[in-house]
Parts: sequence; C-alpha cells; structure tokens
Amino acid sequence: MSAPSFASYIVKRPLLKRWMQPLANWYTDAAGYRKLGLKFDDLIPEESVNVQKAIKRLPSKEAYDRVFRIRRAFQCSISHTLLPANEQTKPEEDVEYLSPIIREIEKEVKEREDLDNLVVRK
Repeated sequence: MSAPSFASYIVKRPLLKRWMQPLANWYTDAAGYRKLGLKFDDLIPEESVNVQKAIKRLPSKEAYDRVFRIRRAFQCSISHTLLPANEQTKPEEDVEYLSPIIREIEKEVKEREDLDNLVVRK
C-alpha cells in the first residue's frame, strides 16, 4: 500500500499549487538524493511484495539503470562525496518509473481480493 498523499488535493487547486511549488522544490533539493544521482522512486523500500513484483516488471534497461544508480549512490555515501554537478539527477529527469507499476499491482491485488470474496446470491 502506498503512503497517503495530499498531492492530488494540491494539484487540483491552481492557487495552492502555485504557492506550494517553491516549497516543494526546496524540500526536494534539501533531501539530497538527486546529488547522489538517485531518482525519487529509487528510495522506495523493497521489502514489500508489491514493490518486488514491480521491480520484476521493469524493462531490463530501466532495472539495470536503477541498480547502477543505487550502487553509485552507495559508493558516494561510503566515500562521503557527492557526484559532480553534470552527473547529478536534474529535476526534469526525476520522473516516476516504479510508482505507476506499484499502483497497477495494488489495483490487481485489490481486484483479486474482491473477486475471491465475491458472494453469489440467487
């Protein structure tokens, strides 16, 4: 199950979105994962069964890139360094690639549970 989010509420209201955008940009930059070359979806913990299924459904190129980014960030963390500015993840490159698959799997699980618990009455 994914974490609850106010994002859809904020995005539906243009004034609130315009007011929150600088704060969101500052927070994302302060998190520091982009300075290690990571994308946001690289931070999702892999303990969940749904996340593991989603990782298996990734295209091979995307799965390889994910492992590369995580290993490179781990190496930077061990050596207490940051990537050069040209290798850091730029905001336009930080797009969701795993979250849509996770949401799809959650819908499938919910549908399967609903069908398993279906009671047919005459």
